[in-house]
Amino acid sequence: MSVLKKMQDWGDDHHPAWLDYLRILLGIILIWKGIAFYLNIGAFSTLMHQVHLGTAVFISIIAHFIIIVHIIGGFAIALGTHTRIFCLVNLPVLIGAVFFINLSSEIFRPYAELWLSISVLIGLICFIVEGNGIISVDNSKKLSA
Repeated sequence: MSVLKKMQDWGDDHHPAWLDYLRILLGIILIWKGIAFYLNIGAFSTLMHQVHLGTAVFISIIAHFIIIVHIIGGFAIALGTHTRIFCLVNLPVLIGAVFFINLSSEIFRPYAELWLSISVLIGLICFIVEGNGIISVDNSKKLSA
């Protein structure tokens, strides 16, 4: 039995119901951050005006990827469908947010985004192990079958 299958089976067997509410909250936060990222896309356009064409295209692709992954992944995680996959897809974005974007000299300022990014990163790792849970679309499919 592979390690991933053992991890999946353990997560499915040991999933408390209250953890589903944290999964739903994690999905809502990802949707909110995706929309906030879209609304602040002007910061990226000013950055793109200062760089070469190839770099501007790369930055634009990454920005749109982050928006799409956060919004679609947030909906899927909140609903409880393919949770592990969408957590894995969001993981590199959050690792980049924690280690490259939010780490600055003002790390301990009040209301820092770093703490939210770290919390979401921990939540993603938790739900990669735990999976969907009882209150999920995937679980309702299993119950009706």
